[in-house]
Parts: sequence; C-alpha cells; structure tokens
Amino acid sequence: MTNRTAAIRYARALLDVAVKEKGDLQQIEAQLAEFVDLFKQHPALEKVMLNPAVPVPRKRAAIAVLIARAKLTPVLAKLIALLADRDRLVLLPDLLAAYRERLLDHLKVVRADVTTAVLLPADRATAVEQSLARMTGRTVTLATRVDPSIIGGVVARLGSTIYDGSVTTQLQKMKQRLVESV
Repeated sequence: MTNRTAAIRYARALLDVAVKEKGDLQQIEAQLAEFVDLFKQHPALEKVMLNPAVPVPRKRAAIAVLIARAKLTPVLAKLIALLADRDRLVLLPDLLAAYRERLLDHLKVVRADVTTAVLLPADRATAVEQSLARMTGRTVTLATRVDPSIIGGVVARLGSTIYDGSVTTQLQKMKQRLVESV
C-alpha cells in the first residue's frame, strides 16, 4: 500500500470519527495543518521523527509532549499518537491533503480553478461562481489565475472536469471545422 493510499484511509477514518463524535471538522483541519507545519518549521524535529533508526517509544513520548502542548482535539490526538505508534508519521502531509479533500466533499464544497485572459472583476467572479454552483449543485470556491494566451473567455477546472470557454479553443475548433470542410 502506498503512502498516499494509507493517508486516504486514515483521513477517511478521521473524518468519519469526527462526524460521529460531532467534532468541529474545521478545527481538526486547522490543528492538523498546524501540526504538519510544525514539522516543516523545525526540520531537525522532522528528521528525528521520520528516522526509522529512532525507537518508536522515543517518538511516542515526543509526540505525546507535542500533542499536549498543541492542545489538539481528542480525535486528532489519538490519530497522531496511533501514527507515532505505527511509525507512520511520514503520512502526515498526505493525510492533511486527503482530509481537506474529504472535508470539502463532506461539506458539499467544490474548488474551481478558473483561468481568464485578464483579471476577473469581483462581480464577474461572483457570476462565474454562481453559474458553476448551479451546474454542480454544490458550493463553489474560486481560485483565479490569469493566462493571456487564452485570448478571452473562461476555462474552469472542477476536479477532473474542464469547462473550456476560451477564445483560443473556439478558434481551434473553427479551424478544424474549416479544414474538415475543404
């Protein structure tokens, strides 16, 4: 089993238990993000905690201290302690990413990456957001990007689905139709 697959399973379990125990799902996400950032901010800590030569009991003791200082929710504290016991702390970054995906899905929120040729004014961004929300039946959060090469229009990516309304694509389709008709 790959680390990503294992992290997805742990994330699913974390969300399921948090929902069952009526935990604050966003608070768990924020605390997990802070815990992952702790490792990034202190490379020496990360090196020791991810080193297989360091005995698990020492890692468990260090994690217990970190959990106590961070004042984590009980559900998250148990999961991180379990990962330390199983010497699987390496999963934490992937676990955070997978938990965020599961949380958005649970909250019926979809992220849309929208590309336009020029900066999208606030009213147009709201209109695109509402249009995508109607199409998906979910709440949409936009991440906008400017790419002058699309000439005009909008390209929206929702997960693995791409809605391409760019002028560049329309011109390519028109060119293809003209070539085929000759």
